Amino acid sequence: MVGVFVTFRYGDEFDEGTVRMIAETARARFEGMPGLRSKAFTVNSVKREAINFYIWDSEEAAKSFFTDALLERVTGLYGVRPEVEFVQIAALVENARA
Repeated sequence: MVGVFVTFRYGDEFDEGTVRMIAETARARFEGMPGLRSKAFTVNSVKREAINFYIWDSEEAAKSFFTDALLERVTGLYGVRPEVEFVQIAALVENARA
């Protein structure tokens, strides 16, 4: 499994409400996406950051998703270009109940 941190760092123009609206609007696009185990949209008002965290079944699935075109699109959406960091997941605990 591979994790991906996508970090958006804002200056004075940060607006938590806008970040939350983007997350809620985009959520449905990721439901049932092949290769994507989960995604979390986060916001930290104090640090003026939004971090989206993805868990992918494979590195191939993760890397094929994060294209230059996608990064340009989310830069336009969030208003800042994100930093993208790939990490290996050593272990995962899932407590969700259906």
